[in-house]
Amino acid sequence: MALSSSWVQAANRIPDLFSKTRDGQAPSQVTTQLLKDWGFASSNDRAFIPLLKSLGFLTATGQPTQRYHEYRDHSRSQAVMNDALKEAYGDIFLIKSHPTKSDQVAITGKFESYHNVSDDVSQRMSKTFFALLSLADLSAEAPRKDVAAEAEPLKKRDAAAPAKVSPSSVLLSGLHYNVQIHLPATKDVEVYNAIFKSLKEHFVE
Repeated sequence: MALSSSWVQAANRIPDLFSKTRDGQAPSQVTTQLLKDWGFASSNDRAFIPLLKSLGFLTATGQPTQRYHEYRDHSRSQAVMNDALKEAYGDIFLIKSHPTKSDQVAITGKFESYHNVSDDVSQRMSKTFFALLSLADLSAEAPRKDVAAEAEPLKKRDAAAPAKVSPSSVLLSGLHYNVQIHLPATKDVEVYNAIFKSLKEHFVE
Protein backbone atom coordinates (compact mmCIF):
# COMPACT_ATOMS: atom_id res chain seq x y z
CA MET A 1 0.00 0.00 0.00
CA ALA A 2 1.22 3.56 0.66
CA LEU A 3 1.57 6.22 3.29
CA SER A 4 2.51 9.70 2.14
CA SER A 5 5.17 11.50 4.16
CA SER A 6 4.07 14.95 2.97
CA TRP A 7 2.95 17.46 5.57
CA VAL A 8 2.42 21.19 5.84
CA GLN A 9 2.93 23.59 8.71
CA ALA A 10 -0.43 25.31 8.31
CA ALA A 11 -2.77 22.34 7.88
CA ASN A 12 -5.72 24.63 8.59
CA ARG A 13 -5.03 26.36 5.25
CA ILE A 14 -5.38 23.18 3.20
CA PRO A 15 -9.08 23.88 2.44
CA ASP A 16 -8.06 27.33 1.14
CA LEU A 17 -5.45 25.75 -1.14
CA PHE A 18 -7.89 23.32 -2.68
CA SER A 19 -10.49 26.04 -3.02
CA LYS A 20 -7.98 27.94 -5.19
CA THR A 21 -7.23 24.74 -7.08
CA ARG A 22 -10.89 24.05 -7.77
CA ASP A 23 -12.20 27.54 -8.47
CA GLY A 24 -9.40 29.04 -10.55
CA GLN A 25 -8.27 28.28 -14.07
CA ALA A 26 -5.76 25.44 -14.17
CA PRO A 27 -2.22 26.85 -14.59
CA SER A 28 0.42 25.39 -16.89
CA GLN A 29 2.55 24.78 -13.79
CA VAL A 30 2.13 25.26 -10.04
CA THR A 31 5.10 27.26 -8.74
CA THR A 32 6.02 29.08 -5.56
CA GLN A 33 5.17 32.33 -7.37
CA LEU A 34 1.69 31.02 -8.12
CA LEU A 35 1.28 30.11 -4.43
CA LYS A 36 2.19 33.70 -3.55
CA ASP A 37 -0.38 34.96 -6.07
CA TRP A 38 -2.94 32.73 -4.34
CA GLY A 39 -2.03 34.26 -0.98
CA PHE A 40 0.37 31.60 0.29
CA ALA A 41 3.43 33.82 0.68
CA SER A 42 5.11 32.18 3.67
CA SER A 43 8.19 30.06 3.05
CA ASN A 44 6.38 27.27 4.92
CA ASP A 45 3.69 27.31 2.25
CA ARG A 46 6.12 25.88 -0.31
CA ALA A 47 5.33 22.48 1.20
CA PHE A 48 1.93 22.63 -0.51
CA ILE A 49 3.57 21.75 -3.83
CA PRO A 50 5.04 18.39 -2.64
CA LEU A 51 1.69 17.69 -1.01
CA LEU A 52 -0.16 18.21 -4.30
CA LYS A 53 2.37 15.93 -6.02
CA SER A 54 1.93 13.19 -3.42
CA LEU A 55 -1.83 13.27 -4.00
CA GLY A 56 -1.44 12.93 -7.76
CA PHE A 57 -2.65 16.46 -8.53
CA LEU A 58 0.70 17.49 -10.04
CA THR A 59 3.39 15.78 -12.07
CA ALA A 60 6.94 15.60 -10.74
CA THR A 61 7.65 18.89 -12.52
CA GLY A 62 4.53 20.66 -11.25
CA GLN A 63 2.11 20.38 -14.18
CA PRO A 64 -1.56 19.72 -13.33
CA THR A 65 -2.61 16.12 -13.90
CA GLN A 66 -5.95 14.72 -14.99
CA ARG A 67 -6.88 14.41 -11.31
CA TYR A 68 -6.28 18.15 -10.85
CA HIS A 69 -8.64 18.91 -13.71
CA GLU A 70 -11.27 16.46 -12.45
CA TYR A 71 -11.16 18.07 -9.01
CA ARG A 72 -12.17 21.41 -10.55
CA ASP A 73 -15.60 19.90 -11.27
CA HIS A 74 -17.50 20.84 -8.09
CA SER A 75 -19.86 17.88 -8.47
CA ARG A 76 -16.91 15.46 -8.40
CA SER A 77 -14.35 17.13 -6.14
CA GLN A 78 -15.14 15.14 -2.98
CA ALA A 79 -15.05 11.83 -4.84
CA VAL A 80 -11.78 12.79 -6.55
CA MET A 81 -10.23 13.64 -3.17
CA ASN A 82 -11.50 10.32 -1.86
CA ASP A 83 -9.60 8.49 -4.60
CA ALA A 84 -6.49 10.59 -4.02
CA LEU A 85 -6.45 9.86 -0.28
CA LYS A 86 -6.95 6.12 -0.70
CA GLU A 87 -4.08 6.07 -3.16
CA ALA A 88 -1.67 8.21 -1.12
CA TYR A 89 -2.66 7.00 2.37
CA GLY A 90 -3.64 3.41 1.68
CA ASP A 91 -2.12 2.07 4.91
CA ILE A 92 -4.36 4.28 7.04
CA PHE A 93 -7.47 2.81 5.45
CA LEU A 94 -6.23 -0.63 6.47
CA ILE A 95 -6.52 0.57 10.07
CA LYS A 96 -9.97 2.11 9.59
CA SER A 97 -12.00 2.26 6.40
CA HIS A 98 -13.71 5.46 7.57
CA PRO A 99 -11.20 7.17 9.89
CA THR A 100 -12.43 9.87 12.25
CA LYS A 101 -10.83 12.17 14.80
CA SER A 102 -11.24 9.43 17.40
CA ASP A 103 -8.64 7.43 15.45
CA GLN A 104 -6.08 10.25 15.41
CA VAL A 105 -3.83 8.76 18.10
CA ALA A 106 -3.55 5.44 16.26
CA ILE A 107 -3.01 7.19 12.92
CA THR A 108 -0.33 9.49 14.36
CA GLY A 109 1.42 6.41 15.73
CA LYS A 110 1.26 4.80 12.32
CA PHE A 111 2.98 7.80 10.72
CA GLU A 112 5.64 7.78 13.45
CA SER A 113 6.51 4.09 13.12
CA TYR A 114 6.18 3.86 9.33
CA HIS A 115 8.39 6.85 8.54
CA ASN A 116 10.56 6.67 11.69
CA VAL A 117 9.96 10.34 12.49
CA SER A 118 9.64 12.33 15.68
CA ASP A 119 6.41 12.74 17.57
CA ASP A 120 6.16 16.36 16.41
CA VAL A 121 6.51 15.47 12.71
CA SER A 122 4.11 12.54 12.94
CA GLN A 123 1.50 14.84 14.48
CA ARG A 124 1.90 17.30 11.60
CA MET A 125 1.51 14.44 9.12
CA SER A 126 -1.64 13.37 10.94
CA LYS A 127 -3.07 16.90 10.96
CA THR A 128 -2.35 17.20 7.25
CA PHE A 129 -4.18 13.95 6.59
CA PHE A 130 -7.25 14.95 8.59
CA ALA A 131 -7.39 18.36 6.91
CA LEU A 132 -7.46 16.57 3.55
CA LEU A 133 -10.00 14.09 4.86
CA SER A 134 -12.41 16.96 5.55
CA LEU A 135 -12.50 17.61 1.80
CA ALA A 136 -13.42 14.04 0.87
CA ASP A 137 -16.57 11.98 0.94
CA LEU A 138 -15.45 8.45 1.72
CA SER A 139 -18.81 7.05 0.69
CA ALA A 140 -18.53 8.60 -2.77
CA GLU A 141 -17.04 7.13 -5.89
CA ALA A 142 -15.74 9.16 -8.79
CA PRO A 143 -18.57 9.19 -11.37
CA ARG A 144 -18.09 6.88 -14.31
CA LYS A 145 -18.90 7.83 -17.85
CA ASP A 146 -22.29 6.65 -19.02
CA VAL A 147 -21.36 3.79 -21.32
CA ALA A 148 -24.93 3.47 -22.61
CA ALA A 149 -25.00 7.15 -23.55
CA GLU A 150 -21.69 6.83 -25.36
CA ALA A 151 -23.00 3.84 -27.29
CA GLU A 152 -26.17 5.64 -28.42
CA PRO A 153 -24.61 7.40 -31.45
CA LEU A 154 -23.12 4.08 -32.56
CA LYS A 155 -26.51 2.39 -32.19
CA LYS A 156 -28.17 5.03 -34.33
CA ARG A 157 -25.46 4.77 -36.97
CA ASP A 158 -25.77 0.99 -37.11
CA ALA A 159 -29.56 1.16 -37.36
CA ALA A 160 -29.33 3.44 -40.39
CA ALA A 161 -27.28 0.93 -42.37
CA PRO A 162 -28.44 -2.48 -43.69
CA ALA A 163 -27.55 -5.17 -41.20
CA LYS A 164 -24.91 -7.70 -42.11
CA VAL A 165 -25.88 -10.81 -40.24
CA SER A 166 -23.69 -13.79 -39.47
CA PRO A 167 -23.98 -16.43 -36.74
CA SER A 168 -20.66 -15.39 -35.18
CA SER A 169 -21.86 -11.82 -34.68
CA VAL A 170 -25.05 -12.87 -32.90
CA LEU A 171 -24.31 -15.99 -30.86
CA LEU A 172 -22.07 -14.31 -28.28
CA SER A 173 -22.71 -15.31 -24.70
CA GLY A 174 -24.45 -12.65 -22.63
CA LEU A 175 -25.09 -10.29 -25.56
CA HIS A 176 -28.45 -9.38 -27.05
CA TYR A 177 -28.78 -8.05 -30.57
CA ASN A 178 -31.73 -6.67 -32.50
CA VAL A 179 -31.28 -8.13 -35.98
CA GLN A 180 -32.62 -6.34 -39.05
CA ILE A 181 -33.36 -8.48 -42.10
CA HIS A 182 -33.75 -6.70 -45.42
CA LEU A 183 -35.83 -9.07 -47.55
CA PRO A 184 -35.37 -9.05 -51.31
CA ALA A 185 -38.21 -7.84 -53.49
CA THR A 186 -39.52 -11.09 -54.98
CA LYS A 187 -42.78 -12.94 -55.48
CA ASP A 188 -41.07 -16.29 -55.05
CA VAL A 189 -42.32 -17.61 -51.69
CA GLU A 190 -39.57 -20.22 -51.60
CA VAL A 191 -36.97 -17.48 -51.28
CA TYR A 192 -38.65 -16.25 -48.07
CA ASN A 193 -39.04 -19.81 -46.78
CA ALA A 194 -35.32 -20.43 -47.29
CA ILE A 195 -34.39 -17.24 -45.45
CA PHE A 196 -36.56 -17.97 -42.41
CA LYS A 197 -35.45 -21.57 -42.33
CA SER A 198 -31.82 -20.42 -42.22
CA LEU A 199 -32.61 -17.96 -39.42
CA LYS A 200 -34.26 -20.69 -37.38
CA GLU A 201 -31.30 -23.05 -37.85
CA HIS A 202 -28.68 -20.48 -36.87
CA PHE A 203 -30.29 -18.18 -34.34
CA VAL A 204 -33.10 -20.04 -32.56
CA GLU A 205 -32.06 -22.46 -29.83
